[in-house]
Amino acid sequence: MSRRLNSVVAAFAAVPLVIGLAGCASASGGDEGEGEANETVRIGVVGESDEQWPAFIDAAAEEGITVELVDFGSYEQPNPALTEGELDLNQFQHIVYLAQYNEASGENLTPIGSTAIYPLGLYSTKYDDVDDIPEGETVAVPDDASNQARALLVLQSAGLIELSSGGTIFSDVADVDESASKVKVTALEAAILPTSLPDVAASILNNDFVEAAGLTFEDAIAQDDPSDPNALPYVNVFAARADDADNETYAKLVEIFQTNEEVQAGLLASSGDTAVPLQTPVSDLVESLSTVQEDVAANG
Repeated sequence: MSRRLNSVVAAFAAVPLVIGLAGCASASGGDEGEGEANETVRIGVVGESDEQWPAFIDAAAEEGITVELVDFGSYEQPNPALTEGELDLNQFQHIVYLAQYNEASGENLTPIGSTAIYPLGLYSTKYDDVDDIPEGETVAVPDDASNQARALLVLQSAGLIELSSGGTIFSDVADVDESASKVKVTALEAAILPTSLPDVAASILNNDFVEAAGLTFEDAIAQDDPSDPNALPYVNVFAARADDADNETYAKLVEIFQTNEEVQAGLLASSGDTAVPLQTPVSDLVESLSTVQEDVAANG
């Protein structure tokens, strides 16, 4: 997307582990920007069992790159691990999440390539339709700031809540206008939302946790629109340390992910055909990150 987001807040007003890692990152030595054959690249992910990864590892090996996946159980862990040099790359987050991490930590991780954008869905084991949810019931959303805001926008679009701010990427549960809303909202850690389903009317689930709840992506009773042109901040990315932004080996891995047919087939399969694969120019990703970080800082 080659358009400037003048204000991410305005754009979204109308839209919708602890693991001990030994050693240091292994592919970042040598001259910046120069890839070397037979390098080993450690990539942090949330969901190592996703179907795209075996094909990705095999395709990388054919190019002389050994990929080691490091699986994390929650979203809070891969960015600190990358910052500390325990990983070379990570691939689990969208731009909003990355911007909020950078702003909170004072770090400068940067996107080096897009993967896909995923719709965020509302799921229930009690109700088959949003309209069936009784007034006064409780709906759960993720407690991390970026996904919570997006989740609240989904609930507002579904007619379950009203947000006093109208809805922005900075919305949180405190912005829910309870007097004008059909349901109550509670925030829980994303990883435990699947097990919370029996205790609530419905829950927003990140794609990584849908199958853990015994559900399929088709079971979503509401979701946002990933094709909206203003959705750039929610594009998922490969992230690297700023010093490695021009690393040719890492760029090759992004190319493999974006263009290998088996990898793309696995990506779609693991998302229940909900993923929208993207080859967004890196310059657009970096510009979006900068814009979102500025807005995060201004609203901090």
